[in-house]
Amino acid sequence: MRLVAPDGSQIGVKKLAEALWLADQLGLDLVEVAPEAKPPVCRLMDYGKYKYEQSVREREARKNQKRTVVKELRMAPRIENHDFEITRRRALEFLGEGDKVKVTVRFRGREQERPEFGRRLLDRLVAEVGDQATVEQAPAQEGRLMTMVLAPSRRQRRPEANLQESDSATEPSEPVENAPAVEAAAEE
Repeated sequence: MRLVAPDGSQIGVKKLAEALWLADQLGLDLVEVAPEAKPPVCRLMDYGKYKYEQSVREREARKNQKRTVVKELRMAPRIENHDFEITRRRALEFLGEGDKVKVTVRFRGREQERPEFGRRLLDRLVAEVGDQATVEQAPAQEGRLMTMVLAPSRRQRRPEANLQESDSATEPSEPVENAPAVEAAAEE
């Protein structure tokens, strides 16, 4: 077998007994890395340390992953404007958090005969969320339900701390015009 040192350098072709004796002398493990090669390739390494480092790398990779969450919003084709606005605000909130939004329109009874009402409602929602979302799955009807999936756009959202600071800076202060009138009323 071809033997490779722990630092990656070639030791050479050795018999199995010699390789095992060398691994025992160095306090390392003999690990077969390429069994199909002629001759097979084995490496001297601390296998426990290798497995630990591999698990640490996998854990780091998982920590950097973002889990996609799909939130669902339901509507009916005959929805009132106020209810639609609440649904729109919730969709924008979910998209702002980086979640996907599955919007479902449920048809009941004779509403099933007019699926264009549901499609119009979903198109209106897409138009109102604007550039904050992209349509990942176009509206499709499956039985009594018409579904559409929206994904957040690639644009970065502002941190919430900056949002609160900018909102407080734009709040109107007390009107200056009313101050002299109040003082004049107090003098009388």
